[in-house]
Amino acid sequence: MVGVSFLSTFPSPLPLARYSSPTITGCSSRAVPVTCNKVEIDLSGQDRFHRRDILKCFGATISLGLIESFPSIVGVANAADLIQRRQRSEFLSDIKGTLYTVIKGNPDIIPSMLTLALNDAMTYDKANKTGGPNGSIRFSPEISRPENRGLSAALNLLEEAKKEIDSYSKGGPISFADLIQLAAQSAVKATFLAAAIRKCGGNEEKGNLLYSAYGSNGQWGLFDKQFGRADAQDPDPEGRVPMWEKANVKEMKDKFSAVGFGPRQLAVMSAFLGPDQMATETLLATDPDVAPWVQKYQRSRETVSQTDYEVDLITTLTKLSTLGQNINYEAYTYPVKKIDVTKLKL
Repeated sequence: MVGVSFLSTFPSPLPLARYSSPTITGCSSRAVPVTCNKVEIDLSGQDRFHRRDILKCFGATISLGLIESFPSIVGVANAADLIQRRQRSEFLSDIKGTLYTVIKGNPDIIPSMLTLALNDAMTYDKANKTGGPNGSIRFSPEISRPENRGLSAALNLLEEAKKEIDSYSKGGPISFADLIQLAAQSAVKATFLAAAIRKCGGNEEKGNLLYSAYGSNGQWGLFDKQFGRADAQDPDPEGRVPMWEKANVKEMKDKFSAVGFGPRQLAVMSAFLGPDQMATETLLATDPDVAPWVQKYQRSRETVSQTDYEVDLITTLTKLSTLGQNINYEAYTYPVKKIDVTKLKL
């Protein structure tokens, strides 16, 4: 079966629109049809109140009432935790903005950005809990290995992006471990958005609306929380990552199995295994265990939403990006300057 390549949906000359979710300021019963290449998509259900929405409102009201009745509940979420969460959230948003700009200006680097994240993570050794997405690929002895050939350009771009990110960080420099995985996330998002724009004949406004309505952007929540990886101080051991372009399917399956993945995850990560996704999938489809998943995701990429493919890709990348890592959930937070209320003039 000849499917649609995930990476082929990213046209280089196409200017990307920002992929932040739109803010809904009101509710309307007016239908909003989006016509993309003779496919009309009715978004009328997006803005209408349903019975479950009314129930949610009642539930929220009751919850607020309970909180007011029992002040001790509020104490569980102390102010310091809320401040730290906000600091991390704002910093993460700024990082994504920087990476968006990098990828928008260098769309051809996307395949290398994906493989960079994969190879940094695939050094994970499940037996002794070493390696993984720890930023060790930044070291010259590791990035120069045969399996990482051609990835230096992506790493160089991230090194430049890191300088900008560190310049506005209030909670210390971002780790390469975080930066590399966040860059892969940005690359994936940009490609899905570009696919939506392409399905709408290049119309960015309709493409953004299509992706907001039917994309799986909301599935990234757990990935975003895994923010606070520590950098390795030395290169990871050699021989842990195959040369994907020269590996046979059994070698790929064995490596994925070694880190806790199966044929399903191998198939959904095909875009990470080299610059030619279709060639990789043609090879993977020769294996009876992997072929059904390859075909499933190829069919999914031909649909408007690409839901099966996108959700499974996000789920797999989320797991891949934390292999063997102890996440510091207080990373990038900083003390808040205290105000001396006695000096305030009211």
